Amino acid sequence: MNHPLIEPRTDRLQLRQWQPQDREAFAAMTADPEVMRYFPAPLTRAQSDAMADRCEALMAERGWGVWAVERLDNQQFIGIVGLHVPQADLPFSPCVEIMWRLARDAWHQGFATEAAEAALAVGFEALQLAEIVAFTTTSNRPSQALMQRLRMTRDSAGDFDHPALAADHPLRAHVLYRLSAAKFRAR
Repeated sequence: MNHPLIEPRTDRLQLRQWQPQDREAFAAMTADPEVMRYFPAPLTRAQSDAMADRCEALMAERGWGVWAVERLDNQQFIGIVGLHVPQADLPFSPCVEIMWRLARDAWHQGFATEAAEAALAVGFEALQLAEIVAFTTTSNRPSQALMQRLRMTRDSAGDFDHPALAADHPLRAHVLYRLSAAKFRAR
């Protein structure tokens, strides 16, 4: 069943359904080794397109998901931010996670925080979620700093080894952050 699309807008950004012209910029972003530094590997064009297809289909189905992020001033695609239901074999599943990935030229301008705040508002206000989680590899300090700016709290007891990565993979150890609806509303 398809639901009406939720497409949040901020002062500088539009979080929206994917468009065909996003594919090339997304592929360039996911092929960038620096952008993909905390992921197992950069993506091929086919892998990037498949991920975009999944994001687009899930958003069409639910009305929310991992949005394409566009700057309002120039209509440029700068990355993805959104809410996602991760794989079921994570130790804290079922859950909804917030996730982000921005092109390098969009870093250090507050876009990730701005878009993530909009995504959290959808999760807690429109979807009435009780909690949203975020997780990343232990070495990904930039994402952990964003989680902290979003007032998420690290759940050290929830830290885990990502089951999709081999036991000896350097990115396997992950940290878990949580944000409750009550804490979000208390800001």
